[in-house]
Amino acid sequence: MAAERAADRSVALARRLPATTTYVALLLATAAWLASQPLREQARFIRHNSSNVHHLEVGKWWTLLTSGLVVDGVPVLLGIAAVAAALGIAEWRWGTLRGMGTFLFGHVMATLLTEGVMWLMRLAHVPGALTRARDVGISYGLVATVACLLALSSHRTRLYGLPALTTFLTLAWVINHELADAGHLVALGLGILASHSRWLRDRRTAGRNRTIPTSTTP
Repeated sequence: MAAERAADRSVALARRLPATTTYVALLLATAAWLASQPLREQARFIRHNSSNVHHLEVGKWWTLLTSGLVVDGVPVLLGIAAVAAALGIAEWRWGTLRGMGTFLFGHVMATLLTEGVMWLMRLAHVPGALTRARDVGISYGLVATVACLLALSSHRTRLYGLPALTTFLTLAWVINHELADAGHLVALGLGILASHSRWLRDRRTAGRNRTIPTSTTP
């Protein structure tokens, strides 16, 4: 009986969070497939799905989406769990379109802005322009979603959460000087920017009062 109730509860939650459920399933499937491949095939897959300047110039715009199917830079299960939590909360509070829209906004726009800087650096012949960089991962969308959630949270959470996240991401950039670290700061700004849109603020109050549905099985 307890197992049936847990199963019913999981099904109800999955129906309430279709975008989160689908995305997490895709991340798990991609991770499982990559783990079954030799290192050379893994590197090839990541190389062909990196949303870098070279791929965008030759018209491989689909890499803006497929790059988000690979968990990179952190343990796979930890990254997927973080996405499930952040995107799940966003979808629960704001609805599927707004929740997933915020994640995609952060992922795509942070990629375009960081790669746009690389493109301008190459045009200006500035040393260090990375036109064929390995650029995959879930972190831009994740950071933007978390930043937006914090910005639309209670005053206390916003007061301490946003500065803490900003400090952490800034320190990572200062220490590593990686393109992805700069992209995380861009994604942070995009998440805060999204929080000021009426599109999300109109859903903020209603979303706070929602609870996870319970099973009606006797």
